[in-house]
Amino acid sequence: MEGVYISSHPLVKHKLTLLRDKSTDSTQFRQLVNEMAALLCYEATQDLKIIPNTVETPMGTAQGSELAESIGLVPILRAGLGMVDGFLSMVPVAEVWHIGLYRDEQTLKPVEYYNKLPIEPRAQVCLILDPMLATGGSAIATIDLLRKWGARRIKFVGLIAAPEGVKALRDAHPDVPVHIGAVDERLNDIGFIVPGLGDAGDRQFGTA
Repeated sequence: MEGVYISSHPLVKHKLTLLRDKSTDSTQFRQLVNEMAALLCYEATQDLKIIPNTVETPMGTAQGSELAESIGLVPILRAGLGMVDGFLSMVPVAEVWHIGLYRDEQTLKPVEYYNKLPIEPRAQVCLILDPMLATGGSAIATIDLLRKWGARRIKFVGLIAAPEGVKALRDAHPDVPVHIGAVDERLNDIGFIVPGLGDAGDRQFGTA
């Protein structure tokens, strides 16, 4: 599907397999989420704009580059928090803004409970971070919120998606690229990704 980028990196595939394993404990799970986030950050930022920059090395002058765009990370609470450090390890100058959403288990619709955005956008690129793209409701609601706030360039980055969630997000926001570790088979009747990896928040924070 256009605008959907599924990682083919061997390390992403390897770590995702470990992440899925139900015997992986919370400590290992958090570490794997962090490592996968760093790898996906590399892939999701390949089109960032750069400008020339000259530096002095110990041996002379080198022509190089520096980022011309600032980045805002938008983790969807709470599961998205686990991806932040991986992104900051790659882009330490990024700002971090938090959006709190939970899924109503009856309607499967997102409910906003926390919003900590700056008064106005201070970054040219917003990266929404959420390990799971299931129904797509939380991602769509976050994009709607960011658009209303004034964000112009937005990307979604996650670990696993369901085809239904990808379609819903692309239908609602066809100009928002989706960078994902894998697209699984389907959603089950309670909105969980199959085969998936369970509840990413519970597995990260030991609240299963």
